[in-house]
This record gives sequence, structure tokens and C-alpha cells, in this order.
Amino acid sequence: MSEKVNKLMNDSAAIRWTALVLIALMMFFAYLFADILSPLKSLLESTRGWDSATFGTYAGGEYFLNVFFFFLIFAGIILDKMGVRFTGLLSASLMVVGAVIKYVGVSEWFQGTEMMAWLNSWWTSFPGSAKLATLGFMIFGCGCEMAGTTVSKAIAKWFKGKEMAMAMGVEMSIGRLGVFAAMWISPAISKAFPDVVGSPVLFGALLLCIGLISFAVFCVMDRKFDAELAAIGESDTSKADEFQVKDLGKIFSSKMFWIVAILCVLYYSGIFPFQKFATNFLEETLQVEASLAARLFSWFPILAMVLTPFLGIFLDKKGKGATMLMVGALIMMVCHLCFAFVLPVYKAQWLAVALILVLGVSFSLVPAALWPSVPKIIDEKILGSAYCLIFWVQNIGLWGVPLLIGAVNKSTGGYTVPMIIFASFGLIAFFFSILLKIEDKKKGYGLELPNIQEDGAKVPVE
Repeated sequence: MSEKVNKLMNDSAAIRWTALVLIALMMFFAYLFADILSPLKSLLESTRGWDSATFGTYAGGEYFLNVFFFFLIFAGIILDKMGVRFTGLLSASLMVVGAVIKYVGVSEWFQGTEMMAWLNSWWTSFPGSAKLATLGFMIFGCGCEMAGTTVSKAIAKWFKGKEMAMAMGVEMSIGRLGVFAAMWISPAISKAFPDVVGSPVLFGALLLCIGLISFAVFCVMDRKFDAELAAIGESDTSKADEFQVKDLGKIFSSKMFWIVAILCVLYYSGIFPFQKFATNFLEETLQVEASLAARLFSWFPILAMVLTPFLGIFLDKKGKGATMLMVGALIMMVCHLCFAFVLPVYKAQWLAVALILVLGVSFSLVPAALWPSVPKIIDEKILGSAYCLIFWVQNIGLWGVPLLIGAVNKSTGGYTVPMIIFASFGLIAFFFSILLKIEDKKKGYGLELPNIQEDGAKVPVE
């Protein structure tokens, strides 16, 4: 028994980092699939009749059920009641189901069916292929966002009192690699199979199946870890400590929660919707082929991948989380303003890549500081629900902004105004990051303090 008390699975660096890689693989495939059609906007316009407004509606569909059917809120309750294993397997399965439906929607063989004829017969301005693809993307989005919160809670569990920010940074880096992969793999598959529009989607669906298997292996490890925690009394199953729905009131009444949630929706509204339109933006602005535009944008997550783990280490040892959020918001604003006014004048590919790389720095600073800060302001018992509620608020923006950008792009015939809109999100996020820093200084949550103290203890959670 003393061995169990003194040596848990997560005390072994090799074991806890293996667990991290297993769950990060699922997110890698999820990020890849989320952007699998982003480099193919022009192809979808020519072969499936999608215009910018249609593409924007499709892109926002990923978050529709999460926002309007409150799926993410239910996901948080499921996560806190059922645990990371059940919730992770459910989320991975939903992603696979949604991916298959999306593939059917854009596949060549489905276009001439009676079902497609029926889909085309109503809401005629929105193609039937887009209707079914959007439905699949909605289901995928439920699983993807649920997976994101599940992974965050799993890391908080396995790296409690250890290098948690670094672990979250590594997981995010592996996930961001999926964006890079999508920008290269999707055009390559499409070029190899020019008569099969849905081939990249089918490939992404198969990768999601591998992600499901990867998480299932993690579940075996996590079950054993739970048994060890129960043996030393750290896994409290008493009714008094179980999550209750009424505990959501503690989250909604927290001022810090709302500051973090609004900061999150502002920042990510300037990043993820931009990813969906970035290839087409570069294609039109630089007057290059879509495949080259996709390769240029593929460099976006590279600096984020490299820097995020190191920023996590810095956050663990030195702190300054709130300051990182301020700097990241400013960088995002400046980059989008340059996309709006500088790149259209100086149509240089090197300049585009430079701006994309710098935007990737912002993509490192904000997530690396944001997600490890949540356990400092929220009780661990309701941490899963807190993450899901933050994601729910975030999803409101991620649903609405692509629709807005698509409509504005269609009405203005260009990307200047959309880029100004993206930049405005960065400006407002900067002011909210200042508010976060002020509130942290008043209440002493420790957002500017390191996660690991000199004696190895974690900063206490209030």
C-alpha cells in the first residue's frame, strides 16, 4: 500500500506523457478534419454551387448545435457526472458519425440520388450538398468541442501539481499540427482524385476512427489511474462531493468566469473563422492558385506549435498569464490590420507568410495562458462544466462570425472589411485582458503567478 501512496501512475513522466500523446492524437485528427474543406472553397463553388455565404453558413454549422441546443452545457454536465473516459469515447464517436454524414453530402455518388433532389427542392439558395455537409459538421462539432473540454480536464487530472501548462501547450501544439496537415493533405488528395470531390473528407473520417482507437487505449490507462487514486483516498465518491446541476450557479455568478469567457470568444472569433476563409483570402489577394494559397497559410500553426510548449514551461515556472493574454490580443489585431491594408498593396508571398507566422505567435500566447488559468478560478469538482460553458460562449462567436464574414465578403466583393472585423475582436479582447489583470490583482487568483512553486507545490485553487 505504501508503494501506491508514494508512486502513482502520473508520477512517472513516461506514463503521464504517453497518456497525453494518446489524447492529443484524437485532437490532431479533429483539427485536421475541421479544416479539411477550407482549402477547397473555390472547388466547392465550381462543382457544388457554394458561394461565400453558403460556405460561411457551412463553417458556422460546426457550432450550431452547441450554441442553440446547448449541447456544450449538457456536455459539461456529462463530463462532470460521467468522467473523462465515457465523455471522451462519446465525443470521438460523434466526430466519426458527423464525418461520415459530411462525406456523403459532398461525395460524387450522392449528387444524383433522390435524397439529393429532395434536399435541393427546399431552401433553394442553399445547395443540398451544403445542407447535408453542414448537418454532418454540426454533429462533428458537438463531438469536437466536447472532446476539447474533456482533454482539458484529463490533462488537469493527470498533470495536477506538475507541468500542467506545458502539457496543455504540447497538446495544443499537436492539435495545431492538424491545421498544417489539412492545408497540405486536402489539396494533395483533391489533386490526386480530381473527379472525387469528397475524397479528402473520406480520408479525414478514417483518421478520426484512428483517433477513437487512440482514446480507447488512454481509457485503459485512466481506469487504472483512477483505481490508484481510490486506493489512497484521493478519488472521493461521496454524495456531498458529487457534481450537482445547481453547482452551475457558482460558475454563472463568477465575475472572473465571464471575463475569461468573453475574452475567449473575442479572441477565437478572430482566429478559427479566419482559418476557414484564409486560403480563399490569400488566393484572391495574391492572385495565386488555391493549392499554393493553402500551402502559404499552412505555416500559420508552425510557430504556435514550436512556442506553445515553451510558453507553457514559462507559465509553469514564471507565471505572467494575464500579461500573455494582453500581448496575444494586440498581435492578433495588428496582423489582421496588415491583412486588410498592407498585403493588398504589397502582394508578396514572403510578407503573407511573415504575417501568418506572427499571427501564429498570438495563437501560442493566448491558449497557453488561458486554459491553465481556468483551474485557478474554478473549483475542480465543476471544472468540466466550467470549460464547457466557456466553450459554449466561445461557440456563439464561432457560429455567428463565419456567417457574418461570408455575408460581408459576398456583399463587398472583397476581404478588407472582414479583416477589419477580425482586427476589432483583437482590440476588444485587449481591453478585456486588462480587466482580467485588474480583477486578478484585486482577488489574488494567481494568474500572474507560476503554476509550480519552488517547493513543487501547485498554486492553490480558490
